[in-house]
Amino acid sequence: MQPEHLANRFKDAILPQVLATPVMILVIENAALNAIRPFLDAGESAVGTAVDVRHLAATPVGRDVRATAEVVRVEGKRVDFKVSASDGIDEIGSGSHQRIVIDLRSFNERLAKKAQTAT
Repeated sequence: MQPEHLANRFKDAILPQVLATPVMILVIENAALNAIRPFLDAGESAVGTAVDVRHLAATPVGRDVRATAEVVRVEGKRVDFKVSASDGIDEIGSGSHQRIVIDLRSFNERLAKKAQTAT
């Protein structure tokens, strides 16, 4: 865990030097994407669409945080996961996560159109 991952950098400087919840969620989302990456076709990825995670325990500076993601349901392009995170001592987070498989080319085309209309 790096200093930029700490709650006192994200929110209130008087907070203890512990892992920030958004960083824990990032680790969980990365675990979910990595779990399905071998099954994606060339030109595909998956974007997060829902996160329902509880942050259960504080993680002090110096601990490694690891997450696991288990696919529990696939429905079309939607993939649902059971997720958890640990700091090697405690389970620090658990819950569910959802991702949607996307075609990167068409996703980027839609994004470019949206960017043009936003200006």
